[in-house]
Amino acid sequence: MLVREIMTPYPAYIRMGADIRRAAEIISVSEVSHLMVLDHDDTFVGALSEDDLVRAMLPRFDDVMGGGGTMGDAFRIFLEKGREMAGRSIDTLVERDAITVASSEQVARAAVVMTEQRLRRLPVVDAGKLAGTLSRSDICRAVIYHS
Repeated sequence: MLVREIMTPYPAYIRMGADIRRAAEIISVSEVSHLMVLDHDDTFVGALSEDDLVRAMLPRFDDVMGGGGTMGDAFRIFLEKGREMAGRSIDTLVERDAITVASSEQVARAAVVMTEQRLRRLPVVDAGKLAGTLSRSDICRAVIYHS
């Protein structure tokens, strides 16, 4: 079975230069944990995860301690940092060396890569262009419906 047969063909994506607020909106609305990132020529650049966004907004330990040291203080600082960063570009947060798979590859090979690398989703890239994504859910569905 080939990746193209079971992949999700229209994944959530964002373009380089977009701001963090827009990335958070797309992740929230599309209910995905990763956005595929394209340049303005529709070339695949990398991926941006919700973890990357949250990690960028997490307060440093020294900031929390200086702000009072409580969990409430930590959350307040987290919100403040999030508001401060909302207008900044996603560009520095993008994982540019994302592992990808081609649509013509075997699903079994992709599943091995996903398992070994502990990945939940792989970008499917053909000739530099985003063709879709392959998730663990896509693989599970294939097993159920093609058995």
